[in-house]
Amino acid sequence: MPIEPRLIVTGHSPDGDAVFVEDHHPEPVSVQALPGADFYLLWGTPDGEAKVGERDAKPVLRPYFPGLGGSRALFLRWAAYLSEPQPVPDPAAVADEVARKLPGLTDPFEDDGDGMHTTDTVDYAICLEGELCLELDNGAEVTLTPGTCLVQLGTRHRWKNKADQPALMCYVQIGAVRV
Repeated sequence: MPIEPRLIVTGHSPDGDAVFVEDHHPEPVSVQALPGADFYLLWGTPDGEAKVGERDAKPVLRPYFPGLGGSRALFLRWAAYLSEPQPVPDPAAVADEVARKLPGLTDPFEDDGDGMHTTDTVDYAICLEGELCLELDNGAEVTLTPGTCLVQLGTRHRWKNKADQPALMCYVQIGAVRV
């Protein structure tokens, strides 16, 4: 049975006691740019420095990638590999949908559409279900299986699901300075 993403958030009562302030299953976000994929936006912190102890803290979920010192946490369920060609949607409609639902998602992607991209983030990518292939710009590949944590340090890469099963990944992204 596939994992159903769930978010639980703690905070403080008016008296300063630790309490649970959220416990829900986030709704998936899908876009034509990644057919069959579901994004579960969980939590994010503003750019700058993370703070704790705030009353009524709210997540920062957009833009998709955090700026310097900001963070994002999400689950992404990648669709299973399909060998048959998929219809190509209207590029303008795809761009408009991404801008509305997941602004900034496609900004770091290269124009040739092969999925290669580079972000100014430190990413922790944890495979929870299935398997997902990470390809680097030199053609080197590694397949992540459940229990694998990959640390992505701003390298040029692309993700591919080559399996006939969906893959569920957890990504934690932290905005960083490129040196």
